[in-house]
Amino acid sequence: MSRLVHFEIHVDDMVRAKKFYGEVFGWTFEDWSEYAGMPYFGAVTGGENEPGINGALMQRQSPSPEQNQPLNGYVCTMQIEDYDAIEAKILNNGGVVALAKHALPGMAWQGYYKDTEGNIFGIHQPDVNAK
Repeated sequence: MSRLVHFEIHVDDMVRAKKFYGEVFGWTFEDWSEYAGMPYFGAVTGGENEPGINGALMQRQSPSPEQNQPLNGYVCTMQIEDYDAIEAKILNNGGVVALAKHALPGMAWQGYYKDTEGNIFGIHQPDVNAK
C-alpha cells in the first residue's frame, strides 16, 4: 500500500499564502527554495507525534484556477477542533466560502473554502452528533 506523505499547494503570492495558512491553521514554514530551484516553502502542519502530513507552498507554474472552474486536482482537508472559530479565521484572512458548513450525519461538520490563491480546501470537525 502507498501512503500519502507530502502535499503541495500552488500559490501566486508566497507571502500572502504563508500569512493565510499561518494565521488560519498555525502552520510554520521552512525555506526550501534552494532545493527546488523556485520559491518553495515547506509547511509544518503539526508535531511529529500527531497524525497527519507536512507539505509545501510552491510557486504556481501556470494560470490560477478560473472562477467556477470544475475542480482539477486534489482537495486537502484539515481536521479541526472548532469549526466556527476556524471559519472565522478563514474569512478574516481573505478566504471565501466555496461550499458552506454542512453535517455529515453522525460523523462530522464539513465545509469547503477558497484560499487567497483561489485553491479549494476543506475543513472537518469530527462530531458524532452532527445532523
